[in-house]
Amino acid sequence: MAQIVETVDVEVPVHVAYNQWTQFESFPEFLDEVVSLTQIDDTTTHWKVNIGGAEREFDAVITEQHPEERVAWTSTGGEADHAGAVTFHKLDDATSRVTVQIDWEPEGFVEKAGSVLGAGSHAVKKDLQNFKEFIERRGSETGAWRGDVAR
Repeated sequence: MAQIVETVDVEVPVHVAYNQWTQFESFPEFLDEVVSLTQIDDTTTHWKVNIGGAEREFDAVITEQHPEERVAWTSTGGEADHAGAVTFHKLDDATSRVTVQIDWEPEGFVEKAGSVLGAGSHAVKKDLQNFKEFIERRGSETGAWRGDVAR
């Protein structure tokens, strides 16, 4: 299983970064590989992604969510096998650190080769930069879900 860990510092308070991240349906605005994301209920999402030119669909369930701290998930079916977590850290009143960890199983020659060459890490780093630009440009979140999930 491959693992990706990337971090970005954003010039917004931790609650703004966290609140935006909980707006899952906005992910296509800053995550390049996400074609669409539909929130089914408080803990279930349906994803359509394009990875290396291959379109895939899968469901994911939020396994842990604590406001301003952490959101963790795992895929539950479909064409992608992965799990991950995003953590949020207050650096000061106006700056936050967002760290993404993704554990995934590359499928096929192209994904396995891309994993060895660091393509997944590069994509996550770019997506975090996109998130930084998105939230700093806005200065505020598009919404928030402050529920707590512990499974």
